[in-house]
Amino acid sequence: MNSNDISSDEVLLWLQRMSQELRSLINKDTAKIVGIKTGGVVIAHHLQKLLEIDHPVGELNISFYRDDFSRIGLHPRVGASNIPYSIDGETIVLVDDVLYSGRTVRAAMNEIFDFGRPERIILAALVERNGRELPVCADVVGRKMQLEQNETIKLTDDLSLVVKSI
Repeated sequence: MNSNDISSDEVLLWLQRMSQELRSLINKDTAKIVGIKTGGVVIAHHLQKLLEIDHPVGELNISFYRDDFSRIGLHPRVGASNIPYSIDGETIVLVDDVLYSGRTVRAAMNEIFDFGRPERIILAALVERNGRELPVCADVVGRKMQLEQNETIKLTDDLSLVVKSI
């Protein structure tokens, strides 16, 4: 682990704080949590447990909804999205691991509207980093980070975060 990496213990503390913030924004009996594959789904499951929400976590694979896959050379992992409930008129907590350009969230919202018309979408991001290309901001954030343009941050399987230069 380098000095910029963040331990899973610290990430768990952020998730606790995020769940407290979300409690003030949602009704846990009716809100639905939808994670963006893959890291957002992991975070969504943790938030679902912390918030004691009974509805299953919905999963979005937004690969084909992105507007920049040809420019960045995205090689999508083909897989279905799974939202096992109606979202019409519902409060949706959309969860991502890292909010960066805003393009992933834009694509996720486009896909959500293909499933129906929610009353409200609340965006929760574990990390909000600099470099926004679209006017997207999270309602609930674990931590805001300033990274260099040549740095990436990735959620690992053990729930730690690794910062790498590219």
